[in-house]
Amino acid sequence: MSAVLLLPLVAVPSANATADVQGKAKFTVTTTATSVAARSDRRPVAGGVYDKKAGKTFISWAGQYEDSYVQTYDHRKSTWSTPNRVADGDSDSHNYPTMVQARDGHLLVFRGMHNIELRMSRSPQPNSADGVWEETLISKNAATYPMPFVTRDGTIYVFYRETTRDLDKVTPTDTRPMLYVMSKDNGKTWKTSTDLTGDRFAIGSTSRADNMNEIYIGQLRLEDNGRVRIVYTLAGGGTEGHLHDRYHRNMYYTWFDPKNRHFYSASGQDLGTQIDDADQETHLKVAETPLTLPNGVKSPDYIQQVGTTLGKPFLLWFMGDPDKGPLRNYLSTWNGRGWETKEVARGLRTREIEKVDLFTWRVYATEDGKPNVNTYLVRFGRFWTPETVIPTAKPVQRVEIVENFRDPARAIFSGASSARDVAIADGDIYVAGVSRR
Repeated sequence: MSAVLLLPLVAVPSANATADVQGKAKFTVTTTATSVAARSDRRPVAGGVYDKKAGKTFISWAGQYEDSYVQTYDHRKSTWSTPNRVADGDSDSHNYPTMVQARDGHLLVFRGMHNIELRMSRSPQPNSADGVWEETLISKNAATYPMPFVTRDGTIYVFYRETTRDLDKVTPTDTRPMLYVMSKDNGKTWKTSTDLTGDRFAIGSTSRADNMNEIYIGQLRLEDNGRVRIVYTLAGGGTEGHLHDRYHRNMYYTWFDPKNRHFYSASGQDLGTQIDDADQETHLKVAETPLTLPNGVKSPDYIQQVGTTLGKPFLLWFMGDPDKGPLRNYLSTWNGRGWETKEVARGLRTREIEKVDLFTWRVYATEDGKPNVNTYLVRFGRFWTPETVIPTAKPVQRVEIVENFRDPARAIFSGASSARDVAIADGDIYVAGVSRR
């Protein structure tokens, strides 16, 4: 574990910077839908997929009332389809879509209907997003924040957070663990993590003295080697008493092996099929943060990123500034023995990261209230440098990298809506890719 270190900062590039000045990558940006995106609490997980067989990219996003929409890019024709509304979002910003492709070619969109149930929409035909999708209720597990992935053998997992009080009416409101469901038949039937392991939950706690018993996974990432990297923070009422999401606290890292359903620490400690508070405090804590609201900001933020360089994990996360300055951006790196954390920038919301090569990752970040997406490079999990600015007409609220992307459909940028109410949907949907030379 490491304390938060304050080191010299890297400046944020100007909104007028060009790729020629800042870096090598040149991006093209396409507006695929105008004035359609509502505010969304979506995580940087499972925004879209590239289907090699069909020669198409499929993306998902949250429209008015948080309804789920999908669009298709035909790489042969270089055309985007009109948006296809596939499911109802029930007017809640938590009920955003996440998309994967089953082994049988069907597209699956998951929504955690906030604190109620987990639902799935299935495309009527394989390798296509057209038509009327079939809806399935997977479970009534008080689910929120679905995070799906598909392993190499076609097994589908969906991690989600449970609001236990909505099930038993007794448990304190700030007890919200992580669980998952699994399917081995392309989403036709499902088993819960409790069915599979006998554990009440997969990641969580119930009796911390500070009441920080809510798990907020910022991102999970399935690697080619089958490991699922996970970064998360805690939330809860604090020492004042029980209250949902009053504070956030600390950063944690683990990885999950879908083959045996065990969790592991960065050092390789086998934690079995369930992470409890003793596990996370002893083996998984990356950085200790104070139980405060710096500049009124819940810190660390809900969204974090996780990646690995030569098998060693690194994390990106950010907090408010106690001196009422801009957001503080941190990079935490596993050095083989412990975690090293340093401040690398100010004023950014890091949205997503993308592996560029064996040693380099690209970071996508935004500045509050401003258009454009700024990119940076993290080399060897340690060195942060500015790269370029990707222009957008309006501010962007979410970024997701398309699974197995093919340019020009590499990254989905969901435009920020002008209001928190999801009845208002005036953000644009952009798709960015690296230009061919």
